[in-house]
Amino acid sequence: MKRGVQPLQAIIDFLNNFLWTYVVIGGLLGAGLYFTFKIRFMQFRSIGEMFRVVTQKSTEVEGMKSISPFKSFAIGAATRIGTGNLAGVTVAIALGGPGAVFWMWIVALLGGATSFIESTLAQVYKIKDKESYRGGPAYYIEKGLGQRWLGIVFAILIAITFGLIFNSVQSNTIAGAFDNAFGISPWVMGAVMTVLAGAIIFGGVHRIANFSSVIVPIMAVLYIIIALVVVVMNVTEIPAVLGLIVRSAFGFEQALGGGIGAAIMMGVRRGLFSNEAGMGSAPNAAATANVSHPAKQGFVQTLGVYVDTLVVCSATAFIILLNTDYHLSEAEGIQLLQNSLSLQIGGWASYFIAAAIFMFAFSSIIGSYYYGETNIEFIKNSKTAVNVYRLATMGFVLFGSVASLGLVWDLADLFMALMTVINVIGILLLGKIAFKVLKDYEEQRAQGIDPTFNPKKLGIKNTEAWDDEGKSDKMVG
Repeated sequence: MKRGVQPLQAIIDFLNNFLWTYVVIGGLLGAGLYFTFKIRFMQFRSIGEMFRVVTQKSTEVEGMKSISPFKSFAIGAATRIGTGNLAGVTVAIALGGPGAVFWMWIVALLGGATSFIESTLAQVYKIKDKESYRGGPAYYIEKGLGQRWLGIVFAILIAITFGLIFNSVQSNTIAGAFDNAFGISPWVMGAVMTVLAGAIIFGGVHRIANFSSVIVPIMAVLYIIIALVVVVMNVTEIPAVLGLIVRSAFGFEQALGGGIGAAIMMGVRRGLFSNEAGMGSAPNAAATANVSHPAKQGFVQTLGVYVDTLVVCSATAFIILLNTDYHLSEAEGIQLLQNSLSLQIGGWASYFIAAAIFMFAFSSIIGSYYYGETNIEFIKNSKTAVNVYRLATMGFVLFGSVASLGLVWDLADLFMALMTVINVIGILLLGKIAFKVLKDYEEQRAQGIDPTFNPKKLGIKNTEAWDDEGKSDKMVG
């Protein structure tokens, strides 16, 4: 490690250890449990409703471009389904043992409730932005809690975390995968990604939505098919793998990991990086959708958490753990996944993973940029500021492609911890609003009607996007 980086790394390590050990893990899991009971286990009993809502057409609002629930789902999935599902799971298993996968599942199951709350609140307090909507934690902190200063702090954190740091993680993973598979220089891949990212992010949210709605389903389905092939090929080994994951989660497989503490720490860290439940990022995508009731986006984004972690992350975990010698490998991150899959289906797997991670991670770069942009606009609606941010995003894409693996992941952990602390405080304080919205939705569904939202009827204030439209929107088609 270079001498100048050592003091920075020491500071990052200290802050990460403190925040994750004493604040984030307990706060995140505690909030998830609280919301689970308050919404009466909605994240489990309403899975059918999630699929119904995500396929609905968008709500027509005069003068507004339409972003459907599925396109909003795709923007959220574009940032969720990426490096965290491939390299992130690999890192979690390498550092925390197989038990880390179990804690990733727990984060997803409890995070389904948390994601519902934050995404519903994002819809309640979204605002009009010319021909589209925008919103997220910064907006509901300002409008729901009346604390603009705290909203600005969050907006700064998410702009740095997603548009800059997380995007450096994504480009780092792509560059590593292509170097391992094809011997392409990280500098070359960095330059290619920077140009491609710039071409899309200068096109605006609708280009982002259109790109994500096409590429995310394709890349997810291809990767899951390959993983299923591997599982079928090793079907007799799956019970042993599941047993290993559960035993390791509670510290019973010390030889393959760092015990229960390491398993929980890495499982929660990488689980949060992957599905983002409670971090406050997905609500930015949720706010863009044109829907007739805020709870609909709560359902949509909860489904996104499940697809991300319970399906895609699990697929990666099985591929790694079916390689019984994974813990002896000198490879790290995405290279370990490439090597493990190659053992199962042949050397071409390394090329497939390189292509898959490019699609996964590049779509994440685009979605992450949008999260940053909408929060830059919350701070100051300035075209110059947005363009400067776009250039900074491109710069960090290039930086990440040549930076060290450890530094970019540690920076990501630190900034997402800070984001999570602020967002969880905000949604705990505003939870009663989301509970009221869910009750209103379920009452209307019980009457056999497609729910619409009337904030005045529920006594909810500062809902400018709904105040004039709650009773008059008509569904397209």
